[in-house]
Amino acid sequence: MAKASWRILPLLGLGYLFSFLDRLNVSFAAEQMNLDLGFSATVYGLGGGLFFLTYALLEVPSGMIMPRFGARRWIARIMISWGLLSAAMMFIRTPSHFYLLRLLLGAAEAGFWPSAIYFLSSWFPGAHRGRAVSRFYCFGGVASIVMGVLSGLLLDLDGLGGLRGWQWLFLAEGLPAVVIGLLILGLLPDAPAAVAWLSKPERDWITDELAKENDRHGATAEHHVLRALRNPLVLQLAVIGALTIGSYIAFLLIAPQLLATATGWNATKVGYVVSAGGVLSVLGMLLSGWHSDRLGQRFTHLIGSMLLVAACFVVMATASSGSMMLAGYFALAFVWPAVTLSTCLVLTEVVPFKMVAVGMATVNTLSQLGAFALPPLWGMSKDATGSYDFGLTLVPIAFLIGAAIALMILFQVRAKGLHGPTPVAAT
Repeated sequence: MAKASWRILPLLGLGYLFSFLDRLNVSFAAEQMNLDLGFSATVYGLGGGLFFLTYALLEVPSGMIMPRFGARRWIARIMISWGLLSAAMMFIRTPSHFYLLRLLLGAAEAGFWPSAIYFLSSWFPGAHRGRAVSRFYCFGGVASIVMGVLSGLLLDLDGLGGLRGWQWLFLAEGLPAVVIGLLILGLLPDAPAAVAWLSKPERDWITDELAKENDRHGATAEHHVLRALRNPLVLQLAVIGALTIGSYIAFLLIAPQLLATATGWNATKVGYVVSAGGVLSVLGMLLSGWHSDRLGQRFTHLIGSMLLVAACFVVMATASSGSMMLAGYFALAFVWPAVTLSTCLVLTEVVPFKMVAVGMATVNTLSQLGAFALPPLWGMSKDATGSYDFGLTLVPIAFLIGAAIALMILFQVRAKGLHGPTPVAAT
């Protein structure tokens, strides 16, 4: 497992870093870009959300096509195309340009996440998967660190070479994804059986452990989205994703503006706040993955983390000072990773392995529809009321509903006799 982690996670994690960066760097470009191009909060919110519409609609088809090409080739294709489109954001001039490129960017990136989780599930048995996936997810926190530091510096390049700062931001943060895609194509190993850096007993051990895990669920010959859509556990996890991921993405798209308003700081200082939040996200993800594997209690982490996230949003919604807003933001950055990690781990352990890619894509598709719907609504409330405060007060409700649904799933899983992986402490 240590060998596999060092060979796989850094490269695949860099892919996740740039996927996170290139979908959300528009939040830093927003203030300068909106002013230059005359975009209202509604226009910006719609454009921000449109990414997640095509991302959602094409997530399942992409997850179904991926096995035909192999995860390595498919992930590389995704990265190269989205890197080029992200850099092309520098050319937008009208709302139509903005909408079109965000739609294309979402279409290009569709399938990356389920393909990556499928790939990790084909390498790391259940008792080790929490740490592997959490380390992969850590690169999302690293993306916040990079985005926070780099975005302010790139915006300060305003005027260099006749380009505005927001244009430099899209160019410099988009093209590296193309390079990472080419590296993944050339270096990422396809499967345990295909590598020379594992001994035969090591390869056999991984294969046997994954086979035992799959046998526990029972064989399935059907690799089709309709089977996933008929699975009530998949659908309920998808509703949780729509509520939680939709709310969180909508918040991230306006977070720099909220922090700037609450603190009175400029984009560079706000960038440092986002970077500090990224550090906390990495720590939170590592701790959650380690603790989840050690106890083998995926649902405890899922339900508990959603309740804590709801509390963080309550603090921010009622903040009477910049320091209170910062406290809520930093607490959210630390706690949030457990929500997305636990949702993913629960799915990989309550459905058969052959359904993981399509099931994950189904959950992600419906989750991203929430991310499409909420940013425009939040933008409209900003234009109507003059602030984002109203939308912020509604977010905790979404996480409380998600926690209630997770509790219902837990009862169903126990009734079926699926109790998750053996805790690492017991092995």
